[in-house]
This record gives sequence, C-alpha cells and structure tokens, in this order.
Amino acid sequence: MISLDVIGLFILLAGFVIGLGAVVVIDIHGFLGRKSNYWTEATVRTHKVTKPLIWLGTFLAIVGGLIFYRNAPFSGIPLYHAVIACVLVLNGLFLSFYVSPFLLAREREGRQAELLPASLQRKIALSLIFSDLLWWGGLFLLVWYIVL
Repeated sequence: MISLDVIGLFILLAGFVIGLGAVVVIDIHGFLGRKSNYWTEATVRTHKVTKPLIWLGTFLAIVGGLIFYRNAPFSGIPLYHAVIACVLVLNGLFLSFYVSPFLLAREREGRQAELLPASLQRKIALSLIFSDLLWWGGLFLLVWYIVL
C-alpha cells in the first residue's frame, strides 16, 4: 500500500512541475515581449493557458505540502513553504486580477500586439522575478528537506 507521505510528496511535486513549468513559459514570453510586438501578442495569448496552470500548480503544491508536512513541526522548511505559498497566492492575485484583465481588454480592442506601458512592464517584471525566485527557492527547499 502506498503511504500518505508518498501521496503527499507526489502531489507536492506535481504542483511544482505544473506551476513552475507554466511560470517559466510565461516568464520567457514576457521577457521576449518587453520590446517586441510579436512576443507581446504571443504573451497575451499564452497567458490564457499558463494562468490556470499556475493556479493548478499552486493548489496542488499547497495540498501536497499539507499532506506531506502533516506530522512535521510548523517551523523551518515547512514554515518557509507556507510563507512562500502565501506570497505566491498574493502575487497570483495581482497578476490574475490586475494584469490579466488589462491584457484581455487590450486584446478585445485589437491592441494585443502593442507594447505595454513602461510602468506596467516594471510591475510585471518585478512580479515575475519574485515568482521565479519563490518557485525555484521552494523547490530547492523541498530537495533540501528530503535530502536532510
């Protein structure tokens, strides 16, 4: 019989695979779209796929973490993972409910290929850097926890 630890770790890792994979895809698109109309339009279209995948990955990572760390003290890496999850959710709310509607409105107006305003590009870049650091850092902490 498969243990609950294995199931929790599997769900946690599935969350990282799906969430981090989607984050990398949209971040590369966003980076290329900073100065390119072609990649700006590609980013607008791609985010419709990556956004739900990032939320799915976040949800799976949280559920998997709750199962995997259920008997661990809420300190050290389990605590760090909880903080990372909270910050990723807040970051995701900004991207989903501020940036995404802006992109979709521009698409409806036929302006999806226009470069984004510099102020919004800065906010998105900061958000994406934050997201990358947290997803990769969270994965590193999981590996550290398992190896130790």
